[in-house]
Parts: sequence; C-alpha cells; structure tokens
Amino acid sequence: MLVDRYDAVLFDLDGVLYRGGRPVEHASDAVARLRHLGKRVAFVTNNSSRQPHVVAERLAAVGVAASPEEVVTSALATADLLAARGVRRAFVVGGEGLRSALRTVGIEVVDGSVARPDTVVVGFDPDVTYAALRDASVRVARGASLIGSNPDASFPAADGENWPGAGALIAAIETATGVRAEIVGKPHAPLLRAALERAGGGEPLVVGDRIDTDIDGATRLGWASVLVLTGVSTRDDARRSDPPPTYVMDDLRGLFRGEGDGPGS
Repeated sequence: MLVDRYDAVLFDLDGVLYRGGRPVEHASDAVARLRHLGKRVAFVTNNSSRQPHVVAERLAAVGVAASPEEVVTSALATADLLAARGVRRAFVVGGEGLRSALRTVGIEVVDGSVARPDTVVVGFDPDVTYAALRDASVRVARGASLIGSNPDASFPAADGENWPGAGALIAAIETATGVRAEIVGKPHAPLLRAALERAGGGEPLVVGDRIDTDIDGATRLGWASVLVLTGVSTRDDARRSDPPPTYVMDDLRGLFRGEGDGPGS
C-alpha cells in the first residue's frame, strides 16, 4: 500500500476530514485504518481560531478519533515564535484559540485602548468587524509589527463554496497600511515540523487539500505529499504545480491503494 512507506501521516483538517460541519466521505474510516496499521497521525491546521481540545471535539463530531495532544495549530506556532522574540503585548484579530495560545506563553492580549502594542497578530476570525480591522491597521501604521498566523485566502465551507480566510483579513490590513505581514503557518516550516514532532518523528506524509499551503509546505521540507480532491485545489491545479504533489487522489481511500493517482492523471 502507498502508506506503507511512511511512519507518520500529517492531516490538514478543512477540506480533508470535514467541510464546515460535515464529514468528508471516507475520511474517518481512513484515519481509523491508519491507526489499526500502527501509523502515527497528527492533525495540523492553519486555522488559529480554535484551541486544540475544541479541534479534537470537532473531529470527534465527524467521526474522527483524536486527542488534543495530536492537534497542532498555527496559533501555537505563532505564540511560540512571539514569545521567543520577547513580545509582551499584542493586539489580536482572531479567535479564542489564538488569544489563548498567546496568553499561555505570557503575552498580554490588549484591546483598542492600548495605542502602541508590540505587535498586531491576525488569524481567522468569523466574527471580525470593521472596527477591529481599523484598529489593527492604525496600530501597524504607528509601528507595531504585523504577524499573520496563516496565509489561507479562503477555506472550504460545508456547501462547497469557499469563504474568506485569515489571508483575506491580513490582506485588508496590508492594503490599508502598505506593510507586509510575516506569516507563521503553512507553507512555512514551523507548523509542519511541530506536527511531525508531535507525531513521534520518522518519515512523514502530508495530506492536504491546498497546493499553496499544504503541498508547498511539504515540498519546501522535502517531504512527500498527498493532494486530496475534497477541498479547494483541483486536479488541474496539481498538473500546473511545479513541482507537483507526490500523489493526487479523489479521497482518502487512495492511501491504501498501490500508488495512488499520479499528479498528471
């Protein structure tokens, strides 16, 4: 089987295991079968809005057994990066997962009453307001650094449409200020490296639905990748990608076939 050559399988979430609140067909069975085969798994997500235990609960709701310890989010990677730099105060556009991760490492999350925080951190926020984007932009213009948890311009919703993601919010602030954000999540290395460490190391296989984050991130590290066609990127996207994903498959049953589908097929 294709998966036999790999020790750890690192799964993206949205578009791979679920879309919105709906499970992706065959996904839960695939994860269960991997565990039965003795493969180690980790769940790695650019979505910074949820805490690991909430992500694990959401996976359970779509039939995928997962522990919080197996979940690695861009919020955790962002918090570790900023703590290492000695950041003390951050204005945040993002959900509780990002805010909690920052507080856990000792960074104060401030509101709009603080004129000059050290940094502005932006992640996915389904409840974002114009006022929040305005306040973030003003603080970046005053000299705060701009950090993005992840660059995803969109994410796959349950009805098959793509909705604005963290990258869209970051772009609004970049457009308003002329300042380019520093991005922490995929396709950058820290998040994927953390996920492999969480999975116990070994030879990794990265499974995702996006060329620009999941597949490019694996490629930069020299790791094998699977593009699964249940989310954002298409088979035509894979054909145009240089280099292409290692494998392309219609759904996660392809992990247990001989070689999966080649990227050009």
